Amino acid sequence: MTQPLTPPLRKVARWSIKPAKNVEAAVSPKVNVLRGLAARATTPLLPDDYLKLLNPLWTARELRGQIVDVCRETADSATVTIKPGWGFAADYQPGQYVGIGLRVDGRWHWRSYSLTSVPQRHDKHITITVKATPEGFLSTHLVNGVTPGTVVRLAAPKGDFALPDPPPPNILFVSAGSGITPLMAMLRSLTARGQSPDIVHLHSAPSAEDVIFYDELRALEARQSGYRLHLQLTAQDGKLDFERLDDLVPDWRDRPTWACGPTPMLDAVEAVWDAAGLSDALHTERFTIDRTDKGGEGGTVTFAISDKTIEIDGATSLLEAGEKVGIQMPFGCRMGICQTCVLPLEDGHVRDFRSGDEHGAGDRINTCVSTASGDCTLKI
Repeated sequence: MTQPLTPPLRKVARWSIKPAKNVEAAVSPKVNVLRGLAARATTPLLPDDYLKLLNPLWTARELRGQIVDVCRETADSATVTIKPGWGFAADYQPGQYVGIGLRVDGRWHWRSYSLTSVPQRHDKHITITVKATPEGFLSTHLVNGVTPGTVVRLAAPKGDFALPDPPPPNILFVSAGSGITPLMAMLRSLTARGQSPDIVHLHSAPSAEDVIFYDELRALEARQSGYRLHLQLTAQDGKLDFERLDDLVPDWRDRPTWACGPTPMLDAVEAVWDAAGLSDALHTERFTIDRTDKGGEGGTVTFAISDKTIEIDGATSLLEAGEKVGIQMPFGCRMGICQTCVLPLEDGHVRDFRSGDEHGAGDRINTCVSTASGDCTLKI
């Protein structure tokens, strides 16, 4: 039995771990003790940057990764392979997403992407598959501008949209566009585990050329008799009519369902499942975290102490808003991990880019990953 620490040893342990206490996704508490000791050893005599000079993934204060490869999937999508640095836990669940911070033109940009890799792979690499959109600054850069060797910041894998182990014997997958990415992680993980549940997969895309993982999906369909793929090519056949789902999947009511894709599709799916009294059997993932979706958000931000205001859209963080009007805003990681940027919200509402959660007056918020949700006031 492990003996409890004496009070002096507890103080030493707390002192050791303190510099790294806010770093997410450490494999175990012992890792953060090592991180903290490394930070103590390099501060103030030597900054943590000296560790990064030896290896860009060696840092005691944040999770990092290095881009290994960028492989084109379609004309506007690519799979990005990342080698995580020290302390990244590889036991995430298929279907979860990971936070990626990328420095472009001297500024860190952050967004979350579904993991498409199989957890606990031998090479410890992870992959995300990204679809570029005209309004998606970071997505476009990842698909068209990032090069192998680039160092990125990582946040811990998160999300409740995950496939259980063991899986249900019968499953329905529904996806459209890049919504296929978390489902691909599930399909790959099932194959890696040697599990073969009966799966019906409904996927929509404008054309066969727009289907991400087209060859892999067709190969899976040919190889596994329990996997049935229905491709709805909307440019020629129109959108799926979920009111006529019985024609495609007669037993859909008996299948736990995982659905991911655009909001209109998910709204239609939820309406059908609600009407059938099967809401508990439906698992959905909405890409509401995407900060480049400017619709319905934004407002006037007032900085009460500085007596300055600025009008922003839903793609601009409160941290960036303050910097634009010349306010010396506190910040550290610029991706919601280190807590340096936290300020109280005096009035109004803001929305967290990562989770979509809305916060109101009196809440303490991360200004680097929050935007205005209507008019709001910060006390700075």
